Parts: sequence; structure tokens; C-alpha cells
Amino acid sequence: MSHSPEELKGIAIAGRVSSVLSILGSFTIIGAFSLSRHFRSPIHRIIFFNAFYNLFDSVATMISTSGPAAGDSSSLCQFQGFALQMFPVADVLWTFAMALDTYLVVFHHFDTQSLRKLEVKYIAVITTFSFIPAFIFLFIHGHEKGPIYGDETIWCSIARNWMMLRIIFYYAPVWLIIVIVLILYCLIGIEITRVRDEFKLSENDRIALTSGNSTSSVTMTTMEANAQIKPDLTPESTITSDTIERDTFQRPPASNKFPATYQTPKQRRVSLRQYVIMPSLFFLAMLATWIAPTINRIAEFVHHRHGNYSLLLSVSTLGSLRGFWNGVIFITIGMKGWKRRASGRRMALRQTRNDHG
Repeated sequence: MSHSPEELKGIAIAGRVSSVLSILGSFTIIGAFSLSRHFRSPIHRIIFFNAFYNLFDSVATMISTSGPAAGDSSSLCQFQGFALQMFPVADVLWTFAMALDTYLVVFHHFDTQSLRKLEVKYIAVITTFSFIPAFIFLFIHGHEKGPIYGDETIWCSIARNWMMLRIIFYYAPVWLIIVIVLILYCLIGIEITRVRDEFKLSENDRIALTSGNSTSSVTMTTMEANAQIKPDLTPESTITSDTIERDTFQRPPASNKFPATYQTPKQRRVSLRQYVIMPSLFFLAMLATWIAPTINRIAEFVHHRHGNYSLLLSVSTLGSLRGFWNGVIFITIGMKGWKRRASGRRMALRQTRNDHG
């Protein structure tokens, strides 16, 4: 299906406006992370790394219809095709990394230091996995099919003549990762619900997680002593955005009256907002950007022709908004967490003044 110059112009304008918003969103993430210690949790760091990938993605979508207009063999079209093959896939992989971090925190009790050790591995794996196919495709040119990257109406990407490559190296891995992430979040949601019910922490932003691998010992002899001491044990642990996770226990003074040993499980409190809500919203935003392109590709595969104007307009607009949604979620959720902690510090300060007054 051919499109009029007016339709192509409308598609280009929509895509470029969305790209500008995404670039602003990416710079907002980079600026907030660099200037404020509040945005330094492991999840914030993953979003920060992904912002650089989103920038290249936004530059490619900003080129828009200028890529196809320059010709399939042009450097502009080939660069655009390479970028749109690599960086959207990398965005999905970074979303998987966020889900994996959350899974490791909830089920395996990883702390901040342990999660940060994984970041270099994330960067290496994600960059390698997304870069190698995109780079190799630059050098493949069929006598009849032409180059792999070519005119796809709204921008240059894997051409229709190479449909199977597009499915195998683009849509199949992307949706496989999306399904895996969805399964991880379902498991995390079930566990979080169980833990919240167990520890009655629904009114708090933090979830108490019990680790069976570490215990603290308290001495006592009788069930009565157990009843007296146990309420005084207050496991306190926080994961903040600018400090390393700390596990502390407030214990009553030791007494010779209680010679026996009592084992109580160690607990950690994890920010529900940082480790569950924010990654989940990133996943939903990422999912929204993939629905329209996938529908468009299915329609092309079935009907053997390019999609209609409204569908291509949706693809151009939504497919260019990855960085924008990431920036909005990063700032919105981050500021709510900052306000909550600031309010808690003010209340604690007032309480301290009242106690000393």
C-alpha cells in the first residue's frame, strides 16, 4: 500500500515529536541520576544505563522517513536500520534485568552490593546480544533481496524481503523476553502478597523479607522469658537509594537469667516502590510500545502489504516514546519515594525534639 506525501509527512512529524520527548526523558534520567544521590538504588542505576541506549534509539527514530528517502544502500538508511535493530532489543533486555534484580531481592535476598556486582555482566551481555546481529546484518546483501536493512515506509529496518530474519532476530526474542519478565513479575507478586500478609506491612512502603540463612541468637530459659523478650526484638533493615543495605538488630541487654539459646530469623525490609512498583511500570510502558509494531508486522505477514496509515502512525508515535515513558516513571516514582523518606525524617526529628523537650 502506497502512502501520499501528506501521510508520510504526518507520520514523520509524529515520530519526530515523540523522539524529542524521548530524548528529553533520557536526559532527565541522566541528569537526575548524576545530580541527586536519591536516585542511586540498583533499579535506578539500571534505568540510568538504559537511558544511553534509549538516546541512540531516539536518534534513529528522529531520522524517521528520511532514512527510506535516502535509499536502501545509503549510509543514513543503514545506520537507522542498525540502530533500530540493536537498541529496542537492548531496551527489552534492560527491562528483564530490572525484573531479575527484583526477583533476586525478593527470593534470594540480594543486597545492594550484590546487585551492583551484576551490573557489569548486564552491560556486557545486553550489549553483546543486541549488537552482534545488528552489526552482522550491515554486511549481508542478497543479489535478489538486496540489503537486509531497507525501506519500511516509516523508517529503515529489516526489509520485508528478509521477513524470517525479522521474526527470528527481532520479534521472537523480544516477545520471549516479555513472557519471561511477565512470569517473573507474577512470581514476585505472589511472594510479595504472601509476605505482606505474614508481616502485616500493608500500610508501609517497605516489605519485610525473612532470610532463613542468617539468624540472631538471644538467650532465655522458659516460654515466659521468650514472651518477654521476643517483642523487643526489632529487626530493622533498609535499602536506600544512596547507601548500602544495612541489617541491624536491637537486642535487649544480655542477662544470666536466661542461659538457653533462641534463634530468630533475620529480616530485611525492601522498598516496595523501588523494587516492585517502578520496575513493573517500566515493563508496562515497554509492553505498550511493542503492541502496535507487532500488530503491524502480523498484518504485513498475513496480507503481504504495508499497514494502513493509522496503524503506521501509531507505530511511529508509540515506538518513539520509550525514553519519554522511562523518564516520566523514573522521576514520578522517584520523587514520591523521596517525599516519603523526607516526611519520615521530619517526623523522626520532631519526635526526637519532643523526647528531649
